[in-house]
Amino acid sequence: MDLIRIIFAVILPPLGVFLQVGLGKHFWLNILLTLLGYIPGIVHAVWVIARTPSHA
Repeated sequence: MDLIRIIFAVILPPLGVFLQVGLGKHFWLNILLTLLGYIPGIVHAVWVIARTPSHA
């Protein structure tokens, strides 16, 4: 499942973060980072997915 989230994180970073943590602070931070620059959004999304345990 993490592989799917990482793929979503590369295509649309906020979606990957949302699938991992929901509508929390990391989601909103990722939207901001993605708006400021696509690459920072991707880096943050992959970092969140890699460090946060799955809740599924």
